[in-house]
Amino acid sequence: MSNAAYLPEMSTGRRFERKFYLLPGRVELAYAVLRHVCRADRDYPEGRVNSLYFDTQDLNSYSASASGDWERYKVRVRWYGEADEDSQTVPVFLERKSKRGFSVAKQRRLFTVPADRLRPDRLREGILDRHALVDTLAEMGHHADGPLQPIVAVSYRRRRLSEMLTGVRVSLDSEIRSALVARQIASGQPEIRLPGGVVEVKGPTMDLPPTLQRIRLLDTGWSRFSKYCHCLGLHLSETEAVGGPWPSGLLAGTRG
Repeated sequence: MSNAAYLPEMSTGRRFERKFYLLPGRVELAYAVLRHVCRADRDYPEGRVNSLYFDTQDLNSYSASASGDWERYKVRVRWYGEADEDSQTVPVFLERKSKRGFSVAKQRRLFTVPADRLRPDRLREGILDRHALVDTLAEMGHHADGPLQPIVAVSYRRRRLSEMLTGVRVSLDSEIRSALVARQIASGQPEIRLPGGVVEVKGPTMDLPPTLQRIRLLDTGWSRFSKYCHCLGLHLSETEAVGGPWPSGLLAGTRG
């Protein structure tokens, strides 16, 4: 698996995330501008990120994210890169990401699974053994309101950088696509491709480094854009509404 060696931290303390949605046609410009003030990650500058998101039958995690609840969480299995046909096993991470307001903490555990569990037609099985999923989440202090099931698979290209003066982490995500795994919950679009991209800035405070404050591409206001929430919302929509791919709260014709 290409990029399989990418094994980031097993857990993080509280940090703050700011997200900026980029309109279609501005992704490569944004990357060029960011490269003037950010260094590309030395070890893993670019790669594909894949996530299988879990939720309850009532979609409690989705509802909390969509309504902007102060405390909310996401559970997902994440893996990196594209599957290698010669690989017998693949490293994956079970992650629990919790939010309180705008602060974020992440817990993750590494597993090795047979490569064929990542086939699109098998994702509804959840990738991990059911007992391993439940027991590991319990160790993380997570107790859902009901049994968890795989809902959607989201994949995107991620370019990783760090701001030169402060070391604040910056990522640029694009080529975002989503596939509905729990077909029984929705009759809308089974597959979605989102236009544009997302810049994420992750640091110890809500303040952007001065160099990033001066980038007009980020002068459009920021949002709590959630790939899981937005993609599932589109899957749940029975019609492909005009402007559907745009994040809620993004102003049309934003400046920058």
